[in-house]
Amino acid sequence: MCGIVGYIGKNKKTLSVLIKGLEHLEYRGYDSAGIAYIKNNEVVIKKEEGRIANLKNKLDFAEESSIGIGHTRWATHGVVNSINSHPHNSGKITIVHNGIIENYQDLKSELEKDGYSFVSDTDSEVAAALLDNLYNKTGNMLDTIKQFKEKVFGAYALGIMNSDEVDTLYAIKMNSPLIIGVKDDEKYIASDVPAIIDETDNYIILEDGEFAKINKDKIEVFNTNNIKKEVEIKKFKGSIQSLEKNGYETFMKKEIFEQPDAIKRNVENSIPDLRGYKKIIIVACGSAYHAGLIGKTLIEEYGDIPVEVEVASEFRYKKHFIDINTLVIAISQSGETADTLEAVKIAKKRGADTLGIINVEESSIAREVDEVIYTNAGTEIAVATTKGYTTQVEILSKIAYILATNNNCKNYKNYIRNFIKDLKELPIIMEEVLSREDEFKEIAKDIYKYNDIFFIGRGIDYALAMEGSLKLKEISYIHSEAYPAGELKHGTISLIEEGTPVIGIVTDELISDKTISNMKEVRARGANVIYLTTNVLAKQGDFYNKIIEVPKVNPLLQPLINIIPLQMISYYVAKLNKRDIDKPRNLAKSVTVE
Repeated sequence: MCGIVGYIGKNKKTLSVLIKGLEHLEYRGYDSAGIAYIKNNEVVIKKEEGRIANLKNKLDFAEESSIGIGHTRWATHGVVNSINSHPHNSGKITIVHNGIIENYQDLKSELEKDGYSFVSDTDSEVAAALLDNLYNKTGNMLDTIKQFKEKVFGAYALGIMNSDEVDTLYAIKMNSPLIIGVKDDEKYIASDVPAIIDETDNYIILEDGEFAKINKDKIEVFNTNNIKKEVEIKKFKGSIQSLEKNGYETFMKKEIFEQPDAIKRNVENSIPDLRGYKKIIIVACGSAYHAGLIGKTLIEEYGDIPVEVEVASEFRYKKHFIDINTLVIAISQSGETADTLEAVKIAKKRGADTLGIINVEESSIAREVDEVIYTNAGTEIAVATTKGYTTQVEILSKIAYILATNNNCKNYKNYIRNFIKDLKELPIIMEEVLSREDEFKEIAKDIYKYNDIFFIGRGIDYALAMEGSLKLKEISYIHSEAYPAGELKHGTISLIEEGTPVIGIVTDELISDKTISNMKEVRARGANVIYLTTNVLAKQGDFYNKIIEVPKVNPLLQPLINIIPLQMISYYVAKLNKRDIDKPRNLAKSVTVE
């Protein structure tokens, strides 16, 4: 959530670097944007509510500057307006901030006693005032930052300029991602490498509690004990092409169609030896949580190990039954999800082994877990995940396969024996389903005007229904709910009216008749029923209005086929409603605060 970018260098191109960097961070989600730069030894601040385009219209890109910081804000403290947007200035200090300062109210009261007044409602302005106050007392930025770290509680990534030092940037990091870009006599700071990929692919990772003093030709990094440390320069493995739409109308559509290639990249992905664990706990949020629910079904069914799936934000605050025989799997596309990261730390303190299923290499969770499996989905820009989700499910299906093989699962020998062969063939089948785009577009035309849409299924189909429902609501803004099919008659069926769309998912042969019975119940009450099933299970009848048949594949891989029509229908429902599909309102790609 939020995005930081900063620049210092010999070239006077600060404004263009900052804006381009912020545009590359738009996928993180935001509701205002701003920059600060030094011109003729004076700090200039420009910020606007809304999209970066609003800010660009206020800028004169002919202005020359060699140092600046920029920010996209996702509101936490205070309403969305230009006053609450970043950068914030207090005295000689100007900052951009990601995260939440938990004790900002106490700090604010102390600072008001020292004569500080505040114009915004943000915790970030308090951070700027605290830095200014400490600097006025110490006269030294390094000592100021050391004392700041002692006084502040919470999560923060800070880019800092001091008007007394017009040739220096400072950066601090605690529980919120921040990297330093390296290029000859130009340096950068950013929330994520894509922000600066136009300029450099070399970067330094700041760890929690570390801070840096950055000049155009020198970087000094200080560790948690405030001692200067040697730094390791890493190289980003992505490319600038991954940040382009490559002819597609949106990033989300591009990423939907990239799923077959993403699956191919993981066919030979190695899986750690997971034998010996008596229980697995999966912690995740959003779509990653839904992937975990798919994984639970597959691992329990084929791997014969009990699995619990926990919403990471709830896991943090409950009693835990974890020991050395428990494996905790953390799933996160970004690898920066704050609640999931904290869940991993708790699990490690309780003695559990931890495994990450992560897309972004060298991300916070990837560095925290004992073992990591990268999903290799490639950079995902659209806020609503597609290929990130499917590659997570693919990895979980492989874990189920490995466990089934190790446990000599006799009941499903053919499924297990043919798994790798079937996985290699899967991308071709996915491409065939994607080629039926017009079919899914027509279904979207039937339902896009409704205010309520329901998804139902049983077992693994219910887990899929949850992801389908989330995808629809997050990009179309239509109220949507997923229910276990048998639960409808325990209250929710009262919401069914004439024409209400209900998407029934029926891909599990053992319980297909039960779900079809529930579809008949809602059809009898006037629902517009869309029947998603496999070509093997498809049945004729008057219990549905339209049918979507997908190819029957290995049951360990079936969820990867089933999700594609739901992604495409959601996409076209959102498009027909003229939504900003890549950047849905109020949402952020990387959720780095609680």
